[in-house]
Amino acid sequence: MAGHNKWSKVKHRKAVVDKRRSKAWSMCSRAIIVAARAGGGDPGFNFALRQAIDEARYYNVPGDNIERAIKKGVGGGDGDDYQPVRYEAYGPAGVALIIDALTDNRTRTAADVRMILSKHEGKLGASGSVAHMFEHRGRAVVTATLADEDRLLQAALEAGADDVVHLGSDQGEAAWEVLTPPPALQAVRQSVERAGLTVGQCGHEMLPQTTVTLTAAQAEAVAALIDALEDNEDVKRVYSNHLAPDADGAP
Repeated sequence: MAGHNKWSKVKHRKAVVDKRRSKAWSMCSRAIIVAARAGGGDPGFNFALRQAIDEARYYNVPGDNIERAIKKGVGGGDGDDYQPVRYEAYGPAGVALIIDALTDNRTRTAADVRMILSKHEGKLGASGSVAHMFEHRGRAVVTATLADEDRLLQAALEAGADDVVHLGSDQGEAAWEVLTPPPALQAVRQSVERAGLTVGQCGHEMLPQTTVTLTAAQAEAVAALIDALEDNEDVKRVYSNHLAPDADGAP
């Protein structure tokens, strides 16, 4: 994939987050509740909670909201009984999809996801039908200047990163994708931040091992499906294995 295409995806993702800020805040709170309930309220000893808090801060969730979510998770009791659930599916042109949700009603969420897929030429797959096409990785996006590349490479690779990929540049700002084994993500993030660089989006993701390149029309149909899924209140994130062409037609 061309660097321009990757950089465009980073900026598009940020625009989507800004558009859905209220939903992003709600989803971050759910993730914090789930993590605190499972492993306790101390992020120093609960890695999942630390990740959920970091994600909430990336989306600018107020500190009071984060504290309330931790207390709800630790306190337990009735209500807010959210559970993670994963769906595997196919979209237009056979694109593979992994749909992660946090829900307090699995029956409702499954019905909603199935209906959205049906409306957009997609269908649910059996468990394991597309998971083998993706790999669980740690991923962080670092923004800096091109002059910072050597410092980033040293900090990330010495801390255990697998790869650092330049996503592209725009008006003097550059972005890199840092990929890690899942257990190394936190150490890599801390090393990069100690080097004086800014880590943006950071977390565990399902990254495609192989990709399919779509025509402009196919890419538009897949984008409409993903947008519809991510508009659902229970859907946290959708991963796909497709590449969209750039405006000039290049993949």
